[in-house]
Amino acid sequence: MSLQIIGSGFGRTGTMSTKLALEELGFGPCHHMYEVMQRPEQPAHWAAIARGAPVDWHEVFAGFKSQVDWPGAAVWPRTIYAFPDAKVIHTERPEEDWWRSFSTTISKFFTNAPTLDLPPHIRDIFDTMSGWFLKNTFVDHTDRDCAIAAYRANNRAVRETVPADRLLIFNVADGWGPLCDFLRVPVPDTPFPRSNPRDEFWAHFGGEPE
Repeated sequence: MSLQIIGSGFGRTGTMSTKLALEELGFGPCHHMYEVMQRPEQPAHWAAIARGAPVDWHEVFAGFKSQVDWPGAAVWPRTIYAFPDAKVIHTERPEEDWWRSFSTTISKFFTNAPTLDLPPHIRDIFDTMSGWFLKNTFVDHTDRDCAIAAYRANNRAVRETVPADRLLIFNVADGWGPLCDFLRVPVPDTPFPRSNPRDEFWAHFGGEPE
């Protein structure tokens, strides 16, 4: 199995809803940060990537038909060449909406992680992520202007790099239509998945800290 879909959008752009939608359309399993936390073989791959070690991308994504969310979204400039036939879905939302969601979930998590009571394997995963893509992507992930600048830069880089006929700029608020047209599959008879609100994010870590 080889990746058929690469997700290049930042976390908190509807990536969980997109994951669920892709799996419903037959493009699953879909790789997501959730998979890194749940699958015992995954953390070692990302620790090696963070160290700059050579990696076999087909091995990293073995068993997956699609990928969205970080950490996979941090390596799209490499995976678009490793999987040249894969289509690219770039999830976006209005930048102020993204910042409000990101600042109260992912950014807040990394700020508070040292004081949270996390299982050892989860702490190891997020130590890897903090020392790698979070540091490389954001000058200061807690600062609104810095974070939005990084968000804009990634959005621009995707548009400038990925050929238009290979790329879908996707807002999950648009539902099934654009996604199914791009993938050339029928529109399901079910509502588009809506997932990953703030409380659902924090439920993975025992609740939101004060």
